[in-house]
Amino acid sequence: MDAQQELFTALRQAIELQGYDVYDGGLPPEGTPYPFVYLGDASQIDTETKTAPIGEITQTIHVWHNTPRKRGTVSEMMLAIKKLCRVIDKTQSHAWTVSSINSRIITDNTTKRPLLHGIVEATFIYS
Repeated sequence: MDAQQELFTALRQAIELQGYDVYDGGLPPEGTPYPFVYLGDASQIDTETKTAPIGEITQTIHVWHNTPRKRGTVSEMMLAIKKLCRVIDKTQSHAWTVSSINSRIITDNTTKRPLLHGIVEATFIYS
C-alpha cells in the first residue's frame, strides 16, 4: 500500500475511535450533524533508497462546527487529533515521526449560518 494511503487509513481509524464523524473524498451532504472531521488533501515527497522509499507526507485535517460559540469544542477536537498524530509511530509497512503540526481556527461564511473551521496540517516523516 502507498505510504500516503497507509497514513490516511491509520488517521481515519484513530479519529473515528475518538467518536468523531469522519468524512473524506468530498464534504458530507447538507444536513450532516456538526461537529465533524474531514480528511482533506495530502502531499507527499519521497525518495527511493536501496531498501525502501522514505519521505514526508503532509495531511490536512479539517474540523467544522456550526455554532461559533463552540470554539472550545473545535479546539478540543483539534488537540485530540494532534495527539493522535503524535502517537502514530508504525503502520503495516512504515515507521512514522511527526516533524511538525500547524493549526488554526478560522470563521467560515460559505453557508447561510456562520461556521467555525479548524485546520490541522500534520507533517510526517516515514521510513
